Amino acid sequence: MIRTTDLSMSIAGRRVFEPLSLECPAGSVTALTGASGSGKTTLLNCLGLLLRPTKGRISIDDEDASAWSPRRRRRFWQEKAAFIYQDYGLIDDETVDFNIRFTRPRPLRRRPRPDQRLTEVLTTVGLADRADDHAAVLSGGEKQRVGIARAIYKGASYIFADEPTASLDEGNRQRVAELLLDSAANGACVVLATHDEELAAHADIRYRLG
Repeated sequence: MIRTTDLSMSIAGRRVFEPLSLECPAGSVTALTGASGSGKTTLLNCLGLLLRPTKGRISIDDEDASAWSPRRRRRFWQEKAAFIYQDYGLIDDETVDFNIRFTRPRPLRRRPRPDQRLTEVLTTVGLADRADDHAAVLSGGEKQRVGIARAIYKGASYIFADEPTASLDEGNRQRVAELLLDSAANGACVVLATHDEELAAHADIRYRLG
């Protein structure tokens, strides 16, 4: 559960969004909507602790995350959070496997043990047998699904997605939406900033900014 109390953000003296008190429960999808420039992405980054708000409080699992040290924030990012970006956030020169696990086989191990969990996750997102492909050869929809696969593989309790269906065709938009909804159904707290009205319509909670 993420809760905010009177949260506001100003950048260079300009108020990005007005004071907000909201809740993003576990096992649900929360959509942040609004016109361009309304502060959706900034709010998303505040909720993910990537940005510090100007005023207000953010509570995560009933802890005052606003007071967390940089080290405590890093633990949250490493252990509990996953971020899905509009520009995919992948390393094109690396394989799908590496982009999900961020590890490589040991040089002296000729036959690395198969990672059954990775196989299952790639099958879930429709990328079975693509583990050894480089991210550069994937389509936009496939790259976005790798980002979601990374969150699923990690077992992230919190998933923050910024315009996850932007620039995707209808088939991939639907598939990405289904994967995010499935993650919430499996207990994750999914928070997304989106212009996609169809995706927002499937959210359990919706906040409109601006």
